[in-house]
Amino acid sequence: MEWTAWLDAPEYEFARQVLQRGIAAIYLVAFLSSLNQFPALLGERGLLPAPDFLARSGRLRRPTLFSWRYSDQLLRAVCWAGMAIAATIVLGLPQLGPPWVPMLAFLALWGLYMSIVNVGQTFYGFGWEMLLLEAGFIVAFLGSDQTPPPRTILILLAWLVFRLEFGAGMIKIRGGREWRDLTALYYHHETQPMPGPLSRQAHLLPKAWHRLEVLGNHFAQLVVPFLLFAPQPVASAAAGVIIFTQLWLVASGNFAWLNWMAILLAFAAVSDPVAHALVPAIPLDWHAAASGAAGAGSQAPVAWLVVVLVATVLLVVLSYRPAQNLFSHYQLMNAAFNRWQLGNTYGAFGTVTKQRIEIVVEGTLDAEPDDDADWREYGFRGKPGDVRRAPRQWAPYHLRLDWLMWFLPLRTVHEQWFYAFLARLLEADRPTLRLLRHDPFDGGRPRWVRARSYLYRFATRAEFRATGQRWIRVPLHESIPPLSLPPED
Repeated sequence: MEWTAWLDAPEYEFARQVLQRGIAAIYLVAFLSSLNQFPALLGERGLLPAPDFLARSGRLRRPTLFSWRYSDQLLRAVCWAGMAIAATIVLGLPQLGPPWVPMLAFLALWGLYMSIVNVGQTFYGFGWEMLLLEAGFIVAFLGSDQTPPPRTILILLAWLVFRLEFGAGMIKIRGGREWRDLTALYYHHETQPMPGPLSRQAHLLPKAWHRLEVLGNHFAQLVVPFLLFAPQPVASAAAGVIIFTQLWLVASGNFAWLNWMAILLAFAAVSDPVAHALVPAIPLDWHAAASGAAGAGSQAPVAWLVVVLVATVLLVVLSYRPAQNLFSHYQLMNAAFNRWQLGNTYGAFGTVTKQRIEIVVEGTLDAEPDDDADWREYGFRGKPGDVRRAPRQWAPYHLRLDWLMWFLPLRTVHEQWFYAFLARLLEADRPTLRLLRHDPFDGGRPRWVRARSYLYRFATRAEFRATGQRWIRVPLHESIPPLSLPPED
């Protein structure tokens, strides 16, 4: 049938391989991040315990396996199951079977991870969580090696990239003046939530370069996304621009899996002939190679195409509100319009922080918590602390505690979870301490803890040569005065 032949896109087999395996790899990282951090942050004795959240919320509007019962043991089982399923997709095993096998595998990843996100509260309140969920659902309908990639699903993935990039661009244009006067990158490399190994070098580049960066960002986010829907090879070239700009963001910062997701999704617009022209090792007829013989699997079964079309219609209908939002004067950023978190709106850094304020947590063993006490600083894994320590590369792994610490001075330090965190330090709670890089008391209990605010900035090249410091910090004030545990009865 002619209409079924149009739905088949065998010239995008390389794109399918990258999308399926790459997004499954991100799911593996996401489940690993949850396995290592969720119990301490949100578990039975977490900073914001999920059982308490579920008890307060009653039956959640958003679906989660934990609606009936939460336990740390069940959470770990969900994470291990998610990692196992994701690993099989990375290895390409479900793709060897009929198309419903990878579909069920991705829908399982989507459902399992949604169960975690929907009880994750502020620690899971990031745009890349819903991006991973939406991408996992759409990619579920890409089929297997036995069928050609469905064209409508590839278009919907390009539409997801469009919303991600164009939405971020419009948020910036409507946001802070620094994006319009091209000065945003004077500050961003220094004040971003979690700098990477090259962030300081990027910050110290000439201001003329930073202005070019902003212009390049506007071009990549406001112009290039429209070209994803152009004929080949223009669409592939547009994807290449997005991939290049996202790689620069990967090199200059730590944004969990946001940039890697944008890179992977951009491959939806890269055709096999273009990929082969750039890298001859990539087969020109990848689908024939993947399906075992030339002409094998040349047309998908009608039953599978019906499933794909139903999913396509559903996603098109759910796209109305995010499309409307893109051109709304009151544009929402990182918003979901339905309980399944499909057809979302995205965006980041509508305004850029001009100064970096860090909350430093200290403890002491002394009986009197005055300035003469021996205050020792706790070290975090990713956020700046030790002025001599070079920032590390963590992305795509997500350090959730470190990210929330960045938001404290922008909102308020008087967050419930932060006071719970200070209490866990006073208790020398082992799961909490494992979230940190350095415990100055080697597992012992401090008598007092406090939080202080510092102004941080990158050291100039001259300051670094003179002092060995990568950061220069200036004390501001005591954010939370010394706290101790109440005496035991």
